[in-house]
Amino acid sequence: MNEVLLRSLTPGVLGILVRRGAGFAAAEDAVQDALVEAVRTWPTDPPRDPKGWMVTVAWRRFLDSTRADTARRRREDLADEEPAPGPAAAVDDTLQLYFLCAHPSLTQASAVALTLRAVGGLTTRQIARAYLVPEATMAQRISRAKRTVSAGRFDRPGDVATVLRVLYLVFNEGYSGDVDLAAEAIRLTRQLAAAIDHPEVAGLLALMLLHHARRPARTAPDGSLVPLAEQDRDRWDTGSIAEGVEILQAALARDRLGEFQAQAAVAALHADAPSAEETDWVQIVEWYDELARLTDNPVVRLNRAVAVGEADGPRAGLAALGELDDSLPRHCAVAAYLHERDGDLAKAARLYAEAALKAPNLAERDHLTRRAARLNDRRDR
Repeated sequence: MNEVLLRSLTPGVLGILVRRGAGFAAAEDAVQDALVEAVRTWPTDPPRDPKGWMVTVAWRRFLDSTRADTARRRREDLADEEPAPGPAAAVDDTLQLYFLCAHPSLTQASAVALTLRAVGGLTTRQIARAYLVPEATMAQRISRAKRTVSAGRFDRPGDVATVLRVLYLVFNEGYSGDVDLAAEAIRLTRQLAAAIDHPEVAGLLALMLLHHARRPARTAPDGSLVPLAEQDRDRWDTGSIAEGVEILQAALARDRLGEFQAQAAVAALHADAPSAEETDWVQIVEWYDELARLTDNPVVRLNRAVAVGEADGPRAGLAALGELDDSLPRHCAVAAYLHERDGDLAKAARLYAEAALKAPNLAERDHLTRRAARLNDRRDR
C-alpha cells in the first residue's frame, strides 16, 4: 500500500467532489471513507487508475450519505420543534433503526459510531470529537462496522444500553454542537421509555428534559454563550424541570442506580437552586463521586474538579484537576476558571486564551476569548 500516493491524491479528489456540488465537510467524510476502503482493498486488488477509483468510490459514499441524511431529515420533520410533554404519541421506524444498527456482532463503541453516522446524521468529525479519538481512527471504526453489519443478519437487534448511549450522544451534539438534534433525541427517548420499563431509560429522559429546560437561557440575543451561573433562571422551562424531576425520583426509588440517573441528579440539583450561589455543591460532588465509580470517565472527573472547586474552594479544585491528564478537552478552560476564582488573573487570562484555541465550536471559542480579554482589562486598570 503506497500511503504517499494516497495522501497525494486526497486534495485533488476532495476538490473534484466539491466542484460536483458536495459541501466541504461532506466531501471530507466521503474521501475518508474512500481512503479506508483503499487501505482495505488495494493491497490485493490495485486499481489501474487510482485517482479515478478514489473519485468514483468517494462520490458513491457522498451520495449514500446524502440519501441517508435526507431520510433522517424526513423523520425529524415528524417531530415538533420543541418536544411535547408527556408520553410519546406516534411511533415511526427511527427507533427500530437505532436498535438494528446496535447489532450484537459489533462492540458497543462501533455500534454507537455506526448509528450516529448512518441514522443520527452526525459527521465522522463530530463523532470522533465525542469519543476523543482522531478522525481517521473513527472513519476506520465506522467502515469496519458497516462491513460487519452488511455481512450479518438483522434479525438480532442490539441491546438497550447501546441505544441509550447513541441517544445520549445525539442529544449532546444537538444541545451544544453544529446541528439541532436535541428535540429529536428527546422524542425517541420518550418512545423508548413508553416501550421499556427500565430505570436508566427513565434516567436518560430526565437528564435530557432537565438540560433542555435551560436551553432558552444558554445564549444571549447576540448568540454568545451564557454560563450556567449567569443564566436568567426565569427563562428556564419549569414544566420540563418538574417533569424531569418527577421521572428521576421514580427511577431512583427503584434503587438500580446507573450513569444517566446520576447525571440527571446533578442536573436536578442545578435546576432546584434558586440562584447560582445557593447551589448545593456538596451534594453535586457526591453525585460526581458516584458517577466516577460507575463510569471511570475522565470527563466526569474533570466536571468533579469544578464541583470540588465550588464546594471546597478553588485550590481544592485545582488539586483535583492536577490528578487528570491535561490533554483532556476543556481541561485548560477549567484550569482557567479555577485560577480566576483563586485570584491569579494573569494565569487565568493566559489559560482562557489557550483554551479558546482548542474550543470545539465558534460560540465556545468566542466566549473564552471574551473571558480572557475581560481579565486582561481588569489587570490593566
